[in-house]
Amino acid sequence: MTADSNDPRDLVLERDVPISGEQLWKGWTDPTILTQWFTPAPWITSEANIDPVPGGIFRTVMRGPNGERSEGSGCVLEAVENHRFVWTSALEPGHRPVASSEGFLFTAIIEFIPSDSGTLYRATARHATAADATAHAEMGFEAGWGAALDQLVALFV
Repeated sequence: MTADSNDPRDLVLERDVPISGEQLWKGWTDPTILTQWFTPAPWITSEANIDPVPGGIFRTVMRGPNGERSEGSGCVLEAVENHRFVWTSALEPGHRPVASSEGFLFTAIIEFIPSDSGTLYRATARHATAADATAHAEMGFEAGWGAALDQLVALFV
């Protein structure tokens, strides 16, 4: 699975960060670390379940400052330690198709590529349709995923 940044169904956040692929991997796959950064403040991630193996679970519960609650669950598709982590909301753990969903489904491709100043971090959100990608962009994909990445980097610098 490689990202095609010209595909209107994909959203891509790419940034060079001053931490290692190992630290980024831990941030994405260790639930105790993920709950510290995954949701842009003032929201928090109150729960996380992650089994970073193909077919494993990737589940988070996010809470807003006014009592809002958002739960997301998916299936890990690929896990290459310190380099790549791919999960999708279109499948449940064990590669079982989702019976129904609210909103749009997407696949997250998270890549950690060594660079001279640390690591090139690339997060791609692949959607079924351009309309779903537009909806995700309008929800604040770039700002939200960027703020969350800033929080992850701050844990290690």
